[in-house]
Amino acid sequence: MDGTIPPVSSSEVEAYIYDLVTQVMDVQDVSVSMAPTLTYRFVGRLHTPSERAYDFLFERLRPYTFVPLFRRQGDKHLIIVQQGRLPRAKQRVVLAGVLFVLTLLSVFFAGLTQSTSPTFIGQISEAALFAIPLLIILTAHEMGHYLVGRYYRTEMSLPYFIPAPIFLFGTMGAVINMVAPPKNRRQWLHIAAAGPLAGLVFAIPFTLFGLMLSPVRPLPPHGGYILEGNSLLYLLMKLVVFGRVLPGGGMDVYLHPMAWAGWGGLLVTMLNLIPAAQLDGGHVARALLGSKGGQLLTYAIIVLLLFMSVLWRGWALWALIILFFSRYQVAPLDDITEPDLWDKMLAAFMLLIFILLFTPRPITFVA
Repeated sequence: MDGTIPPVSSSEVEAYIYDLVTQVMDVQDVSVSMAPTLTYRFVGRLHTPSERAYDFLFERLRPYTFVPLFRRQGDKHLIIVQQGRLPRAKQRVVLAGVLFVLTLLSVFFAGLTQSTSPTFIGQISEAALFAIPLLIILTAHEMGHYLVGRYYRTEMSLPYFIPAPIFLFGTMGAVINMVAPPKNRRQWLHIAAAGPLAGLVFAIPFTLFGLMLSPVRPLPPHGGYILEGNSLLYLLMKLVVFGRVLPGGGMDVYLHPMAWAGWGGLLVTMLNLIPAAQLDGGHVARALLGSKGGQLLTYAIIVLLLFMSVLWRGWALWALIILFFSRYQVAPLDDITEPDLWDKMLAAFMLLIFILLFTPRPITFVA
């Protein structure tokens, strides 16, 4: 796959592109369009492994401002060679830093308003023991996405944290703007899985250590408190620390601020792993099942969440959020290369984590 002469004129460019494509594909049909940009479409069958073929075309077309796209067309392969460059992500360091500081203050304020200490120093201490672990978990989650994405040279922004002082945890998480799609479904799966896994590295020990600092007391007889939901993993943690299932027998654990932050990190991870739309779990499902399979699963999850809103009204809101974002379908540059066995095992592991973290009723306000 080589030996072509770099082009110098527009006619030679076309011949050059055709020559490159025929080195990786048995071409059966060719078409050219000018709108919205100059685009060549080659239909046939790849005779070179798709991942290797894509890298070959991408590197040789990049100096001439053309980007190859690999797609399936029935039982055939489609190579689209489109004029243009992949967009570059703008790293707005100042904006990311300002939002992080505002989120730190917002989360600290949330911890301060929930403190039960009778002293000012105690309130400051409890707020810090809540805010710092929670931000460590969220930062690890976002940096997991960012670092793996940058390792694969995917164009993505720094994480932008969202302060929300009136929210229970003081933040709505963070977002990363992926301005260009990953190279293939394998890389997409790795980028999507990296965030939840990195967050759990900190969320699990913070939760366990926070539970060790938390007392077990009788539940208030007249209500007026918040009851955090139980997942299988969280129940197991409490069983390990306290040797009993809680809540039970009118008793429950009164969460230390660190345990509350850790539980919040587990909740955020669970919500992100819902296998739908643009959530991390949705990207894992899309990478594993393809575009059509991922979209069908998204619609099934929306219906399921609407039914589950009987248990917790928040699921109806999540169903609407997922429905809104389900309209945005993005395919990787190479949509032919499929996940290998190790990738499928990783996807299965992420599904297992989601099952262990799933909380049917995340928050209960006992009036």
